[in-house]
Amino acid sequence: MDRAPGLSVRVKLTLSYAGFLMLAGVLLLAAVWLFLLRYVPDRALIVPGSTGTLTGGVFPIRSNLLRIFAPRAAAVLAFLLLFGLAGGWILAGRILAPLTRIRDATSMATNGSLSHRIRLPGRKDEFRELADAFDTMLARLEAHVAEQQRFAANASHELRTPLAISKALLDVARTDPNSDADEVIDRLHAVNTRAIHLTEALLLLSRANQRSFTREPVDLSLLVEEATETLLPLAEKHGVAIDTSGDVTPTSGSQALLLQLTTNLVHNAIVHNLPAQGTVRVRTSVRPGTVVLTVENTGETLTPELVSTLTEPFRRGTERIHADNPGVGLGLAIVETITHAHDGTLTLTPRPAGGLRVTVELPALGARR
Repeated sequence: MDRAPGLSVRVKLTLSYAGFLMLAGVLLLAAVWLFLLRYVPDRALIVPGSTGTLTGGVFPIRSNLLRIFAPRAAAVLAFLLLFGLAGGWILAGRILAPLTRIRDATSMATNGSLSHRIRLPGRKDEFRELADAFDTMLARLEAHVAEQQRFAANASHELRTPLAISKALLDVARTDPNSDADEVIDRLHAVNTRAIHLTEALLLLSRANQRSFTREPVDLSLLVEEATETLLPLAEKHGVAIDTSGDVTPTSGSQALLLQLTTNLVHNAIVHNLPAQGTVRVRTSVRPGTVVLTVENTGETLTPELVSTLTEPFRRGTERIHADNPGVGLGLAIVETITHAHDGTLTLTPRPAGGLRVTVELPALGARR
C-alpha cells in the first residue's frame, strides 16, 4: 500500500519525551509561582517606628523576583527542551532497536529469504515476544514452502508419467500397422483412469488445505457404515474380513471430506493387508471433548521409520505396492490434510503382530479448540 511520508516513530517518541519534560518543567514553575511567589509583597514593607530606610535586611518585592526569576526560568525550560530532545532521541533509538531488526528480517522474508531468524537476545518483553513469534512464523512458512515445492515436483512427476505412457502407446500404434488396436485402447483407458484419479486426489488435497468447506453436524459411525458397504466388494476380492463396531460419534465438519477420510483409511487397510485371511477392524468411540476413529489391519510388519513417512505425498514403499491396485500415493496424505483441516490429530502406529493402526481424533460436536 502506498502511503504519504510521515514522521518516524523515533521522531514521534522524541517529541513526546521532550514535550512531557517541558510540561513537567512548566508545571513545576507554575507550582513555584502558585505556592511561593504569589505571597511575596509587590512593594517594600515599612516597619512602624523605623526611620523609613531598609536596614537590618533586604525585603524582596514581587517585581524584582519576577525580573530575576523569569529569564532563569526561560533558560531552564530551554535546557529541558534540548535535554528532552537529545535524551529522547537516544532513548527512543535504544527502545526501537529491536524493531529495526524485525523490520530487516521482514524485508529479507519479503525478498524470498525465509531462512533468516531474528533471535533477539534479552529477557522477555513485548518486542522479544514479537520477534519470537515472527521467528516461529518464518520457520513454519519455510517448512510449508519446502513442502509445497516438494509436492509440486512430485505431482509434476506423477502427472508426467501417464502422459509419457500415453504418448508411447500412441507412437507405437501409429508406427506399427500390425498393433492390436483393442489392446492399445485398453491400456490407454487404464493410464487415463489413473491420471484422472491422481488429478481428483490433487484437487481434493488442495480443497482440504484451503478449508473451503461448510461445517455441519456429522456422525462418524454412519460414515464408517457407508464406507464399509461401498468397499465390501473390494474386501471380498482380497479375502479380507471387515469388523465394524463402536458408538455414535457426533462431530462437526464437511461430510464429504470426512467420508473421503474414512473411505481412504478403510481402502488402505484392505489393499495393504495379508494375501489371504486378512482382517480390518474399524472402531468409533467417544472421549471427553473428542470423537475417535480407529482403523486397524493385519499385514506385514512395519518399522516405525517407515510408518512415520506414510503420510508424505506420493510415498509408496515397494513393499506396499500391489500390482492390481498401486494407488496414487496420496491416500494417507489426504487423510492427514482432512484431519488437520478439521482441527484433529492423526496417529499411525505399527502393530506388533503386523499391520497398522490409524487413529483419528476430532473435536466432538460443540467442543471448542
